[in-house]
Amino acid sequence: MAWLVLLGTLLCMPRVGVGSLGSEGFLPSAPHNCPYRCVCAADLLSCAGLGLQDVPAALPAAAADLDLSHNALQRLRPGWLAPLSRLRALRLGHNELVVLGHGVFTNASGLQLLDLSSNALRALGRHDLEGLGALERLLLFNNRLAHLDEHAFHGLGALSRLYLGCNELSSFSFDHLHGLGTTHLRTLDLSSNRLGRIPVPDLAALPAFLKNGLYLHNNPLPCDCRLYHLLQRWHQRGLSAVSDFAGEYMCLAFKVPTSRVRFFEHSRVFENCSAALAQGLEQPEVQLHVQMGRSLRLHCNTSAPAVRIAWVSPQHELLVAPGSRDGSIAVLADGSLAISNVQPQHEGVFVCLAAGPRLHHNQTHEYNVSVHFPHPEPEAFNTGFTTLLGCAVGLVLVLLYLFAPPCPGCRRCYRRTCHCRRWPRAPSPLQELSAQSSVLSTPPDVPSRKASVHKHVVFLEPGRRGLNGRVQLAVAEDFDLYNPVGLRLKAGSESASSTGSEGLVMT
Repeated sequence: MAWLVLLGTLLCMPRVGVGSLGSEGFLPSAPHNCPYRCVCAADLLSCAGLGLQDVPAALPAAAADLDLSHNALQRLRPGWLAPLSRLRALRLGHNELVVLGHGVFTNASGLQLLDLSSNALRALGRHDLEGLGALERLLLFNNRLAHLDEHAFHGLGALSRLYLGCNELSSFSFDHLHGLGTTHLRTLDLSSNRLGRIPVPDLAALPAFLKNGLYLHNNPLPCDCRLYHLLQRWHQRGLSAVSDFAGEYMCLAFKVPTSRVRFFEHSRVFENCSAALAQGLEQPEVQLHVQMGRSLRLHCNTSAPAVRIAWVSPQHELLVAPGSRDGSIAVLADGSLAISNVQPQHEGVFVCLAAGPRLHHNQTHEYNVSVHFPHPEPEAFNTGFTTLLGCAVGLVLVLLYLFAPPCPGCRRCYRRTCHCRRWPRAPSPLQELSAQSSVLSTPPDVPSRKASVHKHVVFLEPGRRGLNGRVQLAVAEDFDLYNPVGLRLKAGSESASSTGSEGLVMT
C-alpha cells in the first residue's frame, strides 16, 4: 500500500509542474513596446502628466492617438514619429517647447490633429510644419508667438481650423495667410493678440465662410472708419465671429493703450465717419430666388481669366469637377455651377473661389440662394358651366316674377288669373302736405318706448326769398324711433304745415 502511494505521488509531481507552467502561459502579458507608466489601450497611447522631459524611446507602432500633454518636454527629435505610421492625433499641449525645428513632423503625413497649445513657442519657421499635408486642426493658442514666417503654413492644404489666439502677434498677412490656402479654412482665431495694423481691403476680400470664423476681438485695433463700417456690416449680417464677441472688439482712439474704446458701444468716436468710405470694399452677395424643382446655374465672373475655380456649398462642401458627393450639384468645364433639380438642401450661400496668375488676390463671389415651394395653380374657370347656371337662375327669377302672388290676399288666385292686384297710387302733393301737417300737430302725450339708439331728424324747410327754392336745414332734436308722432317742431317764422311739406329726412 505504501508503495502505491509513493508511485502516485511521483506520477503527480510532473503534472503539477506542467500545470503551473501552463497557468503562467495564460497570464496576461504586458503590451508590446508600451512605455513605462504610460497607458496603452488598443490604438490609444497616453503618457500625459508624467513629468517627462523627453519623448519615450520605444513607442508602439499601432498608436493612432498619442497624448504627451502636461509634461516638461523641451525639444522634439527629427524623425521621432517614423514608427507611428497610423498616427492621426498628436497632443503636445502644456509642455515647455520653445522651438520645433526642421523635420520634426516629416513622418506624420496622416496626422489630422496637432495640439501645440500652452507651450513657449516664440516663432514658426518655414519648415517647422512641413509634412502635415493631411492636417485639419492646428492648436497654437496660449504661446508666445511673435513672428510667423511668410510661408509658415505652406503645404497645409487641408487645414480647416487654425487657433492662434493668446499670443503676441502684432501683424498678420491676410493677403496670402502666410502660405495657407483659403479653400478649406473655416476658423481663424487671432483673438487676444497685439494686432494694431489691419489691412481692411484684404479682410473684405476673404470668403464669406472665413469671415464667419475670423476672430479678431480683444486686439488693439485702430479706430479706422473703414474698419468700423466693415465690422458693423458683419455685425448686422449676423456673422458669429463678430456678433458673439461684439463687446470685446476694441480700438485705440489716440494710439495710447489707455484710450481703448469698444467698437459697438462708443459710436461717438465714429460720428464723423462717412459711409461712402466703406462702399466698394465688399462685393454684395447676389440674391437669387428659385422655385423648388427648377434648374439653376451660377457663373463665377472674375476680372481676369482664372486658372482654378472651386465652389463651396452651404453645407461647407468643397465643390470641384465633376460636382458634389450626392451628384445633385455639377461643376462644369467652364467653372460654372449647375443644379438641375433645386431642393431645400440647396438653400444658402454658394461661394466661388477663383485663383490665377493675373488675379491680384483670390477673388470670391457669393450667391445667396432662397428656395421657394411652387404655388398651386388655380383651377381653370369653366365659362360654359357658369353660363348655363346663370341662364337657369335667370329663368327661375322670371317665372317667379310672372306667377308668384305679390300680396297675401291673392294666394287663392295663384293658379288662375289674379285680378285683385291693387297698385298704390302716388299721393298728390296736397295729400302729402295734409298728412305731414297732422303728424306734426299731434301732441306728444302718447306713451312710447325709447329706441335703443338715439336718432336725429333733420327738418327741411322751403327756401325763403332769395334762395331760389332751395331747402335749408332747420333744428334737429332727439325723437322716439318707434313713435315718431311725438315730434314737436320749434316755432319759427313760417307755419308748421309749410315746413313739413317737404317731408322728413332720417340721419
